[in-house]
Amino acid sequence: MLTIVQTALEAGVIYALVALALFLSYTILDIADLTTDGAFTLGCAVSATVCLMGHPVLALPMAMLAGAAAGFVTAFLQTKLGVPSILAGIITNFGLYSVNLTVMGSANVNLYKSGTIFSLVKETGFAGSWHKLLVASVVVLAVCVLLVLFLGTRLGLSIRATGDNTDMVRASSINPVFTITVGLCLANAMTALSGALIAQYQKSADMNLGTGMVVLGLASLIIGQSVISRGKSGILRGVVAVVVGSLIYRAIYAVALKFNVTTYLKLITAVIVALAIAAPALKDYFLLQRRKRAALSERRRGAC
Repeated sequence: MLTIVQTALEAGVIYALVALALFLSYTILDIADLTTDGAFTLGCAVSATVCLMGHPVLALPMAMLAGAAAGFVTAFLQTKLGVPSILAGIITNFGLYSVNLTVMGSANVNLYKSGTIFSLVKETGFAGSWHKLLVASVVVLAVCVLLVLFLGTRLGLSIRATGDNTDMVRASSINPVFTITVGLCLANAMTALSGALIAQYQKSADMNLGTGMVVLGLASLIIGQSVISRGKSGILRGVVAVVVGSLIYRAIYAVALKFNVTTYLKLITAVIVALAIAAPALKDYFLLQRRKRAALSERRRGAC
């Protein structure tokens, strides 16, 4: 049981980076960025390749740079060529398949004979069997702190304003093309960092590792926002909600593995995401029906 909990915590912390990326692109910038799947695999591919060269620590910033480049392509298609945001992400994601395959050299890369940042910490004997959770937590905590601080800067506030009202930002002499580009680059850099950590965590990289990352990130994001009230705004609260949501999702995944119902896990996740996104509309619908019933009851009493 302890092993299951430990694995769920480790995976939850690492995948929280994907949810943080969607928090930036989907929640703050209000852009449905579908580059996520390809950027995650790109992070895995770059990390694995650099690890094979003997530089596991360097693999993380290299993966982030590659992810930022993918985000730049999506932003360029959207802002300069007029491609709708969803289609821009799909096009970039489609093209990244060939890029990822080129970087890896094959569909699978094995890292069992290569060093990783996790094995480097393990060799020190620090934290014992919890060394993987320690490494992942330190990286994610650093990203969370930097993200909160960045979104409080002038540029960060401009990015937040761009998501709220692009026309107002443009009228304030702020270039929305620049803010969107920076936002998408940062989001995909975080996604690639998550992929880089996963590749080193499981000592392998695969072309299909990024499949479904958008839904996984959205599930974590929405679950976290449901647990921590949406009515209370704030970047710090939003970042904490994302991490909590990721941990809860991985706990659900661990329970599914325990009871051998993984066949239905993607279906359950899809239903959770759909219901969470539709929650405001469903709430309005039920309130409207309640008012209709109340009005009908008043009319009947008046008729009597």
